[in-house]
Amino acid sequence: MYLTINRFKVRPGQEDAFEEIWTTRESKLPELEGFVEFHLFRGASTETETTYLSHTLWRDKSAFDAWARSQNFRGAHKGVRSYADIYLGPPELEIYDSVQCIRSQETTGQGQ
Repeated sequence: MYLTINRFKVRPGQEDAFEEIWTTRESKLPELEGFVEFHLFRGASTETETTYLSHTLWRDKSAFDAWARSQNFRGAHKGVRSYADIYLGPPELEIYDSVQCIRSQETTGQGQ
């Protein structure tokens, strides 16, 4: 598995706008070869920012690289600059290769 995380710092008072942008946009991710799942997490808020993480799990690095080079990627990120006033700078990308995976019995269907 291959995990990509983008860390966003959102200006105070812009949380609803940020979440609206993400939850209403058309995503092509489920159609992509090698895509596993996506999550958007809201973290702590301070006087200066609210932190969000987008977490995308891929089968492997080649699946992510294909997405990053695709027309779908460009379409998904089109118009992002028009929302620059929401963010406190660009997102910070983090990338991880899986070393170990342990699943719950519920996830594997054996917990019944």
